[in-house]
Amino acid sequence: MKIVIAPDSFKGSLSAAEVCAAVAAGARRAAPGAEVVRVPMADGGEGTLDCFMAARGGDLVEVAATDPVGRPVKAAYALSGDGRSAVVELAAASGLPLVEDAPDPLHAGTAGTGVLIADAVRRGARDVLVCIGGSASTDGGTGLLRALGVRFLDADGAELPPGGAALARLETIDDSGVPDAVRAARFRVACDVTNPLVGPDGAAAVFGPQKGADPAQVRELDAALTRFADVVAGRFGVRVHDLPGAGAAGGTCGGLVGVLGAEPSGGAGLVAAAVGLDDALDGADLVITGEGRVDGQSAGGKVVSAVAALARDRAIPAIALAGGVTGPLDELHGLGLTAAFSIADGPRALDALKTHAAPLLTTLTEQVVRLYVGGRPPTPPAAG
Repeated sequence: MKIVIAPDSFKGSLSAAEVCAAVAAGARRAAPGAEVVRVPMADGGEGTLDCFMAARGGDLVEVAATDPVGRPVKAAYALSGDGRSAVVELAAASGLPLVEDAPDPLHAGTAGTGVLIADAVRRGARDVLVCIGGSASTDGGTGLLRALGVRFLDADGAELPPGGAALARLETIDDSGVPDAVRAARFRVACDVTNPLVGPDGAAAVFGPQKGADPAQVRELDAALTRFADVVAGRFGVRVHDLPGAGAAGGTCGGLVGVLGAEPSGGAGLVAAAVGLDDALDGADLVITGEGRVDGQSAGGKVVSAVAALARDRAIPAIALAGGVTGPLDELHGLGLTAAFSIADGPRALDALKTHAAPLLTTLTEQVVRLYVGGRPPTPPAAG
């Protein structure tokens, strides 16, 4: 029997590799003779860089940048061995954990990520994958774009200050200072959500509260992003208002697509292709995936949905394990997920679940695999 383990991280608790190890331990308890294949996954958010490095190799390049509120921070990106491609994880310099002590939803920005991209291009990278989950800002990616030579001006021709709120005064986007090397580069954006840029399902409305925005600030940011999208459409002829995925990372995807012509793509699908998940599924009998929380949003490009879809194409049962499971999961089941289970073994506080996630995963996996093994038809006796 072959079991493939392909989970995302349990954010705030276990990396994808640590989830794989805990699940593998439970699988081997239930099926000691099984072939167990570990394929750590990510969806374009935190942890994506590690997955690409493990699959493709290359070098980690550390750069002095700034965090979302302008403080000095060191962050790294991956540069391929030939120096022609790079993977930049937005969370490295512009992630929410960097400003847990000082959230600033109106003024936080993505400039630090732009510094990483600029460094990669300066070193010769012409294929840049930007993984944009876990951001702390709602600036439409304008901080990032500024670091690449784009200027955002008000009606008086003055440069706007950082942050999403200032975009309400945006009048002109000047890209005349963008270097030729940046213009020649191909930018791809790994998105982990399908939200549009603006509106009730947009960047500010859905993700703003996670970054500290109150209802009034959410409305202010949504109006500012709408103004930004209007100016982008007028200047570049690209409408990003309702583009699926444009709202990812506080609108960073929308900014990259509208201003630089970046190509958005599902992050989990990109990672699956890079780490060879399809090949790993050859001959598999069972797939175990998972993430910190499985709910209706998991069908929108998260790891569980990507793994389930690949398993469905091969008629392989796919089980998801998570810290929490909240229905309805009809869309996930339609994508190929067989069932989902929470690691909670009774009433537990969230902190307790995070602390004990690894042993709880191992215990749950053992029971899931025992159930699967017990439900398989018996092997017929050998002839003669």
